[in-house]
Amino acid sequence: MMVPAALLLLAAVTAVVAPRLLARADWPDREPVVALWAWQCVVAAVLLCCALSMTLSAAAAWQAVRGHVFAPAPQSVVEAYAHGVTGPWAAATAVALACGGLWSGAMLVREVARARARRRGRRTGLLVRAPLLPGEQPGPDRLVILEGERPDAWWLPGAAPQLVITTAALRRLKGRQLDALLAHEQGHAQARHDWLLHCSAALAAGFPQVPVFAAFRDEMHRLVELAADDTASRRHGRLTTALALVELNEDRGVFGPCPTPQAQVPHRVNRLLTPPDRLTAGRRLRLTAAAALVPVVPVLVTFVPALRALG
Repeated sequence: MMVPAALLLLAAVTAVVAPRLLARADWPDREPVVALWAWQCVVAAVLLCCALSMTLSAAAAWQAVRGHVFAPAPQSVVEAYAHGVTGPWAAATAVALACGGLWSGAMLVREVARARARRRGRRTGLLVRAPLLPGEQPGPDRLVILEGERPDAWWLPGAAPQLVITTAALRRLKGRQLDALLAHEQGHAQARHDWLLHCSAALAAGFPQVPVFAAFRDEMHRLVELAADDTASRRHGRLTTALALVELNEDRGVFGPCPTPQAQVPHRVNRLLTPPDRLTAGRRLRLTAAAALVPVVPVLVTFVPALRALG
């Protein structure tokens, strides 16, 4: 089988099998940071398969590309990759995959541009509702307090990230509960979860027919919240963090029988109140290493003909 076709088959198998294995596993909720890493490795492997297949297909179709790709390789290696179907099929595959790559980049640029526009609009609104004092400069340490009847808090990322909290949240959350809420939002900022959300949203929007990208987006939204909950609970305790979540969301109907956009909040509270046992350090290390090997497989498949020719 040609290597480009093998890579596309590997991408399809990875996109189908890996999400199912992660969905059936019992450890992602216990170790959300490791699960975030595993999902990134799976998606990176799928994209790497497509990129390598595009490169080899283009090399098979066009002499100019072949000269650049195999410039430092001996003739035996070049001949090893020359076997198989070439011509229009190789060119069509390369063009299709290149268009997919360009479309992915365009979707990411669009997602980042939209996020920046939303941030600018929210910052403008913040300056209207909470103007800077004379001599005050916006910065990462600035806490913005807004008048509001609904308890809420969020982290506004950007060049000068800001933490925003409403007066209703200040009235409702007491002592360490408020500290836990702030630690949760700071956990999002320190781990740069906004970039994970942007990349997953761009892939899901660009390729809505590909289930692995939709699952990647949904899991990123879920796992980043669990990871931030763990950051807050390590500093201020699980009970305090769970009570802060309840106080912040009890007026939104998330604990009722009807589903809401915040339907994951009850699960997060239950997880904090009945924490599952964490994995051992050795198992976390093994899972991290196993996930890191997933993107290595396409590289090994790509170099099989070269290794055979040199061997």
